[in-house]
Amino acid sequence: MLKIKELVPNTLTSGNLFSGCVGIILALNNELEYAAAMIWIAGLFDFLDGFSARILKVSSEIGKQLDSLADMVTFGVLPGVILYQMMQNTMVVESYLPFLVFIITIFSAVRLAKFNIDTRQSDTFIGLPTPANAICVSAFPFMTSISTNLTAIQTQFLIVIYVIVFSWLLIAEIKMLALKFKSFGWSGNEARWLFIFTSLGLILILQIIAIPIIILLYVVTSIINNIINTES
Repeated sequence: MLKIKELVPNTLTSGNLFSGCVGIILALNNELEYAAAMIWIAGLFDFLDGFSARILKVSSEIGKQLDSLADMVTFGVLPGVILYQMMQNTMVVESYLPFLVFIITIFSAVRLAKFNIDTRQSDTFIGLPTPANAICVSAFPFMTSISTNLTAIQTQFLIVIYVIVFSWLLIAEIKMLALKFKSFGWSGNEARWLFIFTSLGLILILQIIAIPIIILLYVVTSIINNIINTES
């Protein structure tokens, strides 16, 4: 039986799931910018459910499973649907090519399944977290509306390349920096603080265009941090 305190993070997780469901409907209706915004709202719920669980010192198996299922919908299925609609919008004739983007949805499912059974990922991540991939995808509808320089073929090519590279990153045996602070001091958190400050600067300067750059910066920062820790 669930304790009252456990209802708080589980309710926030449900908000994540609800946002993902709404986002999928919006994407299917070709309202891609609103669908992308639902990823951001879901990301906030995803942060708050973990934060509230730590504050309230509660943990349950049902909460863990609910969190993964919500993440699969919001950060696995929804990004796939957004990319699918973007591909469809560039098609002059009927084609099965847009269905290829759901490869990233499959790899998101594998990533989440690995996370649930991998004991190494208690204080770090192995492979790109699904929310990071989803947030990166959320920038695409805005970027395409800002820039009209790309042809349909170029857009399709870039989306396919993105799907291939990021599907691999989701399951790659690369330790990724976890933005979980045990303390807020500089010592021991140098990489985290540098990443956060740099990301804020990029957002102020480049706005929405900064998002894919920040995700790539996250991957590069994680790799450099791994090298430093290995050498020390």
